[in-house]
Amino acid sequence: MQNFEQLGRREAIRLLFDGSGFEPFSESCFVPEPGRRVAGASRLFLEGIDFDLVYFPLKHLGYKAVTVATGALYASMAMPRTLSVVLGVSAKLNFDSIRELWSGALQAASEFGYESVGLDIQPSQNGLSIAVSCSGCIEAGERPAPASKDLLCVTGALGAAYCGLRILERGRQRYDGGIENTREALEKHKMLVAAYLKPELPAGLPAQLSDAGISPSASVFVDRGLADAMLRLRESTGLGVKAYADRIPFESGTFALGKEMDFDPVSAAMNGGEDCRVLFSVPIDRFDTLRHEFQAFDIIGHLALPEAGAVLVDPSWLEHKVSAPGWPDTDIQS
Repeated sequence: MQNFEQLGRREAIRLLFDGSGFEPFSESCFVPEPGRRVAGASRLFLEGIDFDLVYFPLKHLGYKAVTVATGALYASMAMPRTLSVVLGVSAKLNFDSIRELWSGALQAASEFGYESVGLDIQPSQNGLSIAVSCSGCIEAGERPAPASKDLLCVTGALGAAYCGLRILERGRQRYDGGIENTREALEKHKMLVAAYLKPELPAGLPAQLSDAGISPSASVFVDRGLADAMLRLRESTGLGVKAYADRIPFESGTFALGKEMDFDPVSAAMNGGEDCRVLFSVPIDRFDTLRHEFQAFDIIGHLALPEAGAVLVDPSWLEHKVSAPGWPDTDIQS
């Protein structure tokens, strides 16, 4: 078992890059092609707040950290170019543990097409921290102006990550209490657990949309729940945003789990967070192309006139003002 004191910082980083296809200590910069713009995104993950190492496999954690940062980049419709990661490592983690975490980060970097990857390691007295920043290029050309009746689309199921977290927390409590069959419960809900531990993001999303002739009029990253994403979309477009509860996509087993654990799946989708989805709007005349080329995506609503605000429409066609708990908004009723 190797430790960082024996290896030294630079040797440890060099070893972590062995066989990855990326060069350690390379300069993380690029010159965009003519007519293209540079976009960036960053995320910070803190042990005890954003993840718990009791049940979070290190490889999955590294993969998720890069995926979440990339999702924020995708929301600007930028294709990834450079990735930089800084790890704050506490004494309880040895080199082999960090190598496991870094292997997940490198897997995600390869899947999403990053051209260069940088890594730095620093000591930490407060557990593991992961800071991720990335940059990419936005294709040339102007987006269409957002307009009322633009279709509101999401790239996958919502609320599943919240469900997965609830299952893992329940499993830990049962384990601590000596209750058996925890593994069976995790296997039963493995898709929901996977949504939290190793979220999926459509690789190459901006390029796929561009190749299909679809240019979103607006887009945001869904990592703090649909409600927060709708409010940000309303702010960025100056228009109303309507989502329909019966059009929200859910992972299989979500409603059964909600009944079992006494929570509302729609509320989980609206406020649960960490779903790692992109919410975007497209002109209504692109409906046929969207349905044909992106059948895995769901149309859950549309933009509306500004006075509509941000609302969730229930199956009875009653409109409910959307709020994001913990995030003040003087125009939204709690």
